[in-house]
Amino acid sequence: MKSRIILLALVGLFVMAVPVMAQTHDAAKPAGSAEGDRWFDNTGAAYFGAAIGAGLVIIGGGLGIGRIGGNAADAVARQPEASGAISNIALITAAMIEGATLFAVVICLLGMIKG
Repeated sequence: MKSRIILLALVGLFVMAVPVMAQTHDAAKPAGSAEGDRWFDNTGAAYFGAAIGAGLVIIGGGLGIGRIGGNAADAVARQPEASGAISNIALITAAMIEGATLFAVVICLLGMIKG
């Protein structure tokens, strides 16, 4: 049931994003011209792809760090005397995930600027 709600929310988000991408950038062109009738140009595709890519990267990074934190808490609860080593390993792993996430978001934004 929860996955259906998430799927419906994503479909609704995509449907709402289409009219935003349909707007033209140049107000001087008449509405009936062939240039004004395109509903999705290269710039809109770049913005759309960058937004979706950055969102997916952030979701993945958040899930990864949440999983690290949960497993580290479980490990400390089971073996409290090893909490120092466990927290060091969790911190290093979370920093690596943060670095990869930041790199991927920067690449998505550079793709948006390039388009």
